[in-house]
Amino acid sequence: MRRAWSEATSRGGGNPRPLSAVTDDHTVPDGVAPAGETGHPTEPMPRLWHITLSLSGPAAPLTDVRRGLEQLAHDHPFLLTSRYADDHVEIRYWEEARDLHDAAAVALRLWGEHRHTAKLPPWEIVGLEVIDRDTYHQRIAAGHGPLPATPVGVHPF
Repeated sequence: MRRAWSEATSRGGGNPRPLSAVTDDHTVPDGVAPAGETGHPTEPMPRLWHITLSLSGPAAPLTDVRRGLEQLAHDHPFLLTSRYADDHVEIRYWEEARDLHDAAAVALRLWGEHRHTAKLPPWEIVGLEVIDRDTYHQRIAAGHGPLPATPVGVHPF
């Protein structure tokens, strides 16, 4: 639902107030929080971003890589799928963030923040893709972009 700007004024002042209704005029753009007392939009609301994170490094035992990715999936419940080999991994998941910069920053910290607790290999990030939900679905509909994350879980390449 989109929030619309009311032409009515509040009792205390002459500022417009937001209403939970849809109108043809003065709509609040998607991803922007409704106005405060000033009548101006506040900070953007969180959006969903599809993340693909690729890492690689020295070969590690496959059982250790799989166990680490399963622990990461347990620690980070939005993890969709992980594909792995003994020297590289691809992780795909949804992240909720205010904008692309915030989503990318969280994605770039994911491996390092969970490396010790999940016993992940000391690999480096070699690729990162961050796209918004609409772009993800447009790509899927057009037959391009990342394939839908099925089956969900941890799988070898």
